Amino acid sequence: MSALPWPYLALLSLGYALALSVGQLGLPSLFAFALLLVSAAAALQPRSRVGRYLGHGLFVLTAIALALHWLPGFQNGRVIAATRLTADAVPFTMYLNLDKPLIGFWLLLVCPWLVNRHSPGRVLVSATSAWAMTALLALGSACLLGIVDWAPKWPEQSGWWLLNNLLLVSLVEEVLFRGYIQGGLSRCLRSLPRGQTLALLGASLTFGLAHVGAGWQWVLLATLAGVGYGLAYRFGGLAAAILAHVALNTVHFVFFTYPMLQP
Repeated sequence: MSALPWPYLALLSLGYALALSVGQLGLPSLFAFALLLVSAAAALQPRSRVGRYLGHGLFVLTAIALALHWLPGFQNGRVIAATRLTADAVPFTMYLNLDKPLIGFWLLLVCPWLVNRHSPGRVLVSATSAWAMTALLALGSACLLGIVDWAPKWPEQSGWWLLNNLLLVSLVEEVLFRGYIQGGLSRCLRSLPRGQTLALLGASLTFGLAHVGAGWQWVLLATLAGVGYGLAYRFGGLAAAILAHVALNTVHFVFFTYPMLQP
């Protein structure tokens, strides 16, 4: 069995402690924990392949419900309330979520194989290259589409935003979309000549579709970003994908309209 990815678990634990410091858990949240425990038990049992598939299927459904905040008992703490970070931006609200990090915990505990380790130098080169390419494609396209504009700033809420983006957003999303989806597809398609590329594109498109609620423009931008993160994961591992994701989001937050221009 693969060794548990303790550095990532430690970061998620820190993020969860941060969220718990401003939020609350209610008794109904036990339902979510029960679903995660049942799905983990099914996914880890060695006897039935069908049972393992059902366990992963239950997890995927639970993860969607957690990501969309559909499961009860989680009182997520609001730390930024409907604030215009620049005069031409739509109001931005930010919560420290107690539900979404559970997705990352499940994945790292049940599927430690999704962390493919590389040397620090390779991680840094992969993350930097992917960030530069993704910033050019995604943020450049966002400017061309009229979604964002050049708007350098450092709001007073920046510290909270940076912590949340690293510990509760980028880390969890990369564990899910790159580690679990791209990594899982890579394992399933490894016998195909272009299996790694298909896995990368499949995870990127899934990441884009996860933003469909914001409109087709954000599906396109998120898919482009997902390709960059996927390349970082393929050549530099999970750490490189997380770094590229955090770096792109930070550039967006600090130097461009955030989250987007007011229509």
